[in-house]
Amino acid sequence: MSHHPLLETSETLTETLDDFEPPESVTNVYNPLTYARSIHRDYVETYGTAPPREVLLVGMNPGPWGMAQTGVPFGDVDFVGDWMGLDGEVGSPEDEHPDRRVEGLACSRNEVSGSRLWGWAEERFGTAESFFERFYVYNYCPLLFLQESGRNQPPSRFKAAKRDELVPACHEALRDVVAYLEPDFVVGVGNWARDRLRDALEGTDRDITTGRILHPSPANPHANQGWVEKAEDQLRELGIDVP
Repeated sequence: MSHHPLLETSETLTETLDDFEPPESVTNVYNPLTYARSIHRDYVETYGTAPPREVLLVGMNPGPWGMAQTGVPFGDVDFVGDWMGLDGEVGSPEDEHPDRRVEGLACSRNEVSGSRLWGWAEERFGTAESFFERFYVYNYCPLLFLQESGRNQPPSRFKAAKRDELVPACHEALRDVVAYLEPDFVVGVGNWARDRLRDALEGTDRDITTGRILHPSPANPHANQGWVEKAEDQLRELGIDVP
């Protein structure tokens, strides 16, 4: 086990989710916390130190061209390698889909959600170090679920009974992350993440403001025009200062 609390949390979560049986519609499950552990560790040890943080942004789960490639939430390869300066070896998932190959930082495709999120961070804060002084980004569930066609099937599209099998372990991990980082604000990237984090943090002793920002996915029509302005307005409404 790692001595860093966030790495210990991810290791425990990985062990627990090893027993999760996905829906029948899912043929391939990727856990980048295992095969992309090297870059994930670099992310945590570089940017997950010296708490507290003002804001914890919580996504849903990995995308095939983002965290599935790099082990970093919303981990578009260009921003992970060039802006964050992270590096490391990336292996392959145990059951790799032929149309969703993992190539790590050599991946030629970009994740639009990650390009938008980290592009905003670079534009507003300049350096990654400046952004992570106030913010940290985490994914509620670390698993990518693919259908036989290669299509992504996020947990938000699971039937309730199957989705609820994920909840206890992911709730516990999120509570551990919050306990370590001590954020004033925990903000879901999208409605689904917001709902999960509110459930997870209900009854917590700390005074935490929860809310959400618009998900930057191109599948979300509201995000395809003026996502930055809309997300910043939502952050300000929560009381978070944006440069």
